[in-house]
Parts: sequence; C-alpha cells; structure tokens
Amino acid sequence: MAGPCSAQLQGEAAAFTAALRTLVNNPQFSDVTFVVGQEQQKVFAHRCVLACRCQAFQGMLSQGLVGSKDTPGSVPPQGPVILSNVQPEVFLAVIEFLYTNSVTLNSHIALEVLTSSVEYGLQDLCKLCVKFIKDTLSVEQVCEALQAAVTYGQVDLQQHCLAFIEGCTAAVVRTQGFHELSDVVLARVLRSDRLAVDELDLVQAVREWAHVSSAVLERPVPEVAALPVRELRLPLLSPNELATLESHNQRDLLIPVESIAAAWRAHALRKGSGVPSHLCRPRRGTRPRDHHRHLDPHAK
Repeated sequence: MAGPCSAQLQGEAAAFTAALRTLVNNPQFSDVTFVVGQEQQKVFAHRCVLACRCQAFQGMLSQGLVGSKDTPGSVPPQGPVILSNVQPEVFLAVIEFLYTNSVTLNSHIALEVLTSSVEYGLQDLCKLCVKFIKDTLSVEQVCEALQAAVTYGQVDLQQHCLAFIEGCTAAVVRTQGFHELSDVVLARVLRSDRLAVDELDLVQAVREWAHVSSAVLERPVPEVAALPVRELRLPLLSPNELATLESHNQRDLLIPVESIAAAWRAHALRKGSGVPSHLCRPRRGTRPRDHHRHLDPHAK
C-alpha cells in the first residue's frame, strides 16, 4: 500500500493579518505593558508575539519570568516596561510590524521608525522604512535622511539622498536639515562634482552651516568647519570673488589662510599648481569664469 500523503496548505494571509491586527495595543489577554515616551502612554502587548518576532524583545522580556531568578533591572511578568526615549507613534509602528509584518508610515515618523528598526535588529522593517523614505523624499527632509543613512550604514539610501541633493542643491542648502548635518556628512556631499550650485553660493552655505554648528557645539568656527572646508573649490572663484572672500574670512577665520593662498597661487601661475586636481574641477552648477580654462589640464 502506498504511504500517506502530506502537504502544507496555506490559508488566506490577509485574513490572518487582519486577525492579528486586532491584537495590536489591545489590553485583552495582554501580559506586558510598555510606558512609552515623555507622554507616558501605555502600550499593551503579548510577550509570546514580541519574543518570537524579535530577539531584542526576547532578551528584554525573558528576564523576571516566573521560575527564574530575579536580577536587578529585570522586567516583572506584568511590566510595565519604561521606554522614555521613543515616541508612542513610532513604537506603535514597530509593534504593528511585529504583529502583522506590515507597517503604517508617514513622513513625520519614518526616520525614527528606521532608527528603531536598526536598534531592534528588524531588517525587514528597515527595508520598508528605506523604501518609504526614498519614495517620499523632499527638499526639507533629504539632509536628515542622508544623515540617518550614513549613521545606520544604509548605502542605498545614502546614494539616493545624494542624487536628490545633486538635483536641487541650491534649495537644499537653505534648509534647516542642511544646517544640522554633521561635518563628516557635509564633507561627503561637498565631494560631489554634480552639485547644482555655484561655488560662491556653496562657500556662503558652508559659512552659515559653520556658524550654526559653532553655536550648537560651542566650539570655534574654524574647528567645526575644518573637514568640510577642505572640499571647497576656491580656485574656481574669480580674483574679485576671492578678494571679497578673503575680506569676509578675517571675521570668522572659516577658511585656513593656506587654502586661500593656494587659490591665489593658481591664479598667478594660471594653473592649478599645488592644489588637488579635484578642487580645480567645476561642478555641474558652477558658473563659468574666464580663468577656468587655465585650471583644466585637458583644455586646449
């Protein structure tokens, strides 16, 4: 006789997801309570769901269970678990994903949900956040998104944000997000040849960024700006522009004297002698100046 046949059959996924969605933040049968954010909002959950979906929650919630030895800082079986450093809306988005494998995002919380997804090791949620951020990117938010992408090693998002900035640089440098970039990330932006802005405007944008950073970090302007300033392409400026820049520089010492001297030397020698070649290369948005043909080693 033939042996018994077996098969794994799957019911309708949507119905299963909808049923689990009814358990999201539902106090019925809940066995753990989170107190979330400065608002101290209560969020109800079920240990078994969180533990089987997320190793970070499994470790957090396995402490203090019945029959285990109590340890300092352990979580009692009935909670509450205090999470004061996350917004309730962000935490609820994480909980929704753990229960339903889907998430409801908006532009106000997407970056913070991305942060939480990295902290909790939820790679699939991280991918959903990155996709949403890329699809809804705006001039006002692109710098904040780029900063987060660099912080959390999201290379694809980094490239997408940089390409976005390259397409509308003049508008981006006027945003609050631009002024809040770290020096490392700003320097990375300034290395691009495809920025759609003239170098003189870029120097002014970096000066404004430096003064904001100096006030926030309570450090001198030259100190906070040391890394990004190296990426400014001063030889592209005309002699008149360079003279004006030198005058303004006496007020805040934004740019090292040797960098300005190197730019003057490039003018005097009619070539980019002693200056890194990329600092003599016009960007996509650079306004042409007569002397640029002397800086280009391939010009005839």
